[in-house]
Amino acid sequence: REMGVHPYNILAVTFTNKAAKEMRERVQRLIGEGVNMWILTFHSACLRILRRHAEVLGYGRDFAVYDPTDQKTVVKNICKELNIDTKKFSPSYFLGIISHCKEQRISARQYNGIYGTDYKEQMIGQVYDRYEKTLKKNNAMDFDDLLLKTVELFEQDEEVLLRYQDRFQYIMVDEYQDTNMIQYTFVRL
Repeated sequence: REMGVHPYNILAVTFTNKAAKEMRERVQRLIGEGVNMWILTFHSACLRILRRHAEVLGYGRDFAVYDPTDQKTVVKNICKELNIDTKKFSPSYFLGIISHCKEQRISARQYNGIYGTDYKEQMIGQVYDRYEKTLKKNNAMDFDDLLLKTVELFEQDEEVLLRYQDRFQYIMVDEYQDTNMIQYTFVRL
């Protein structure tokens, strides 16, 4: 009110649902109910954006979001197809590497071009590639994709990007120092 900023033009993002809820409650105590302000986790904000624009990336708006259990099931099936011993290489092992790659914006194709010089790297590349193809075929994204695909959306569709840049003229990031590369890129865009 003091600065003449409409709540509609403010985006506040944080890392946990608990922190987002606390922020929303504080803002409501200050300026009242019914505020049209996005106070969300990074993932929730990206999910909201993707639900409106997923078709730009070749997904339906009703895409599924795979939780860790769904992800492990997909990787277990891939390991079975590729005859990979899950006692030696657990689904969690592959998912940890895939998650790290997505945070660094390294696609399966890029991973296979950069790495893949030894058996283990080739195996990881195959699992990552099939994992991505399975999610796409199932019209699904994982939690890392919510951020990654939103950044891709903004980079591919200037009209969508400008729409959100116009709307969110003020951005607050809770615990900004804890952002990773993909979160930083999302905020910067």
